[in-house]
Amino acid sequence: MQTMSTESRTRYHHHGRLLVAGGVIPDAITAYRTYGNPAHPCIVFPTFYGGKLDNQTYMIGDDKVLNTQKYFVVTFALFSNGESSSPSNTPSPWNGPYFPEVSYEDNIRAQYAVLQHLGIQKVHVVVGYSMGAQQAFYWPVVYPEYVERYVVICGSARTSPHNQCFLEGPKAALVASKDFDNGHYKTQPQHGVRAYGRVYSAWAYGQTWFREHQYLQDGRFRDLASFLREDWEQKFLGDWDANDLLSLLHTWQSGDVSQVRDNGDLGKCLSQIKAKGLIMPSKSDLFFPPEDNENEVAYMKNTARLVVIDTVWGHMAGGGSNKQDDEFIQAEIEKFLEDDMSESSQSWTYILVDRLIN
Repeated sequence: MQTMSTESRTRYHHHGRLLVAGGVIPDAITAYRTYGNPAHPCIVFPTFYGGKLDNQTYMIGDDKVLNTQKYFVVTFALFSNGESSSPSNTPSPWNGPYFPEVSYEDNIRAQYAVLQHLGIQKVHVVVGYSMGAQQAFYWPVVYPEYVERYVVICGSARTSPHNQCFLEGPKAALVASKDFDNGHYKTQPQHGVRAYGRVYSAWAYGQTWFREHQYLQDGRFRDLASFLREDWEQKFLGDWDANDLLSLLHTWQSGDVSQVRDNGDLGKCLSQIKAKGLIMPSKSDLFFPPEDNENEVAYMKNTARLVVIDTVWGHMAGGGSNKQDDEFIQAEIEKFLEDDMSESSQSWTYILVDRLIN
């Protein structure tokens, strides 16, 4: 058992030879960090698309909802995010474009192995945003007796056909670029990565957010063009390998918890989840619209609560992008963690909070 630790350095768990959906990773590595005392209830907080372990700190701290004085928080880097095993850091013959396809289930089983190594007997709650939210849905399906609760922020149990179609847009922009070279590039394929960021950007926020010129960010950017260049092009140019982006995108596209069990019957799969869930879509999310979660929660009337974030920030509302949404989300999570959700009081609750968006 690990002793008390408030360290936030990145650690690396070596799984050895790991079978995954598309083949094998010879020496698979999961990158992770821990915060707080391992004797406290464990919270799992995995990364999202475009996220590194550094990006998880917006919810972690003594004064935040993932309070390290009360909880032992473990953050996990997804396979293909550049920190865990990825196309960019795996040696041949599985390097670059040869890296095998990896599923959400592969990630969850690898994370479970790390928690076993740390001596964690039970996960109090899994919290996730975006691809992290989809992982949160997977946890109580893959390990139904191990997870007590889960919080889904801007994510779904199954990646919808519309969501899959959107992802084909930035993917096509990248792979068709003159410098991508079918994934065999020797230097960063800037033309492709810049195009990837631009295609992606339009879907990240709600239409009203753009209409209100919130991309100017209180004078930080002069116009839309500078926002796209300095924020979205640089976001991927600075920290991301092109093959990593594509590999992680495939994991996102293939998300479907009912493929773990129940042969694709999503309703049956969701209805059997035992853990208590808090499902928080963004009202203006173009990736994971509230309707997806409404349909899912209808199968979990006795175990899950739906709370819609009333925001113009689209998908980005869930990732700590603005103070108002962040405070609302953390307050709802705190209430969920404090609520004993006794069997007698459980019901499917749909809450749309009316708030003024400045």
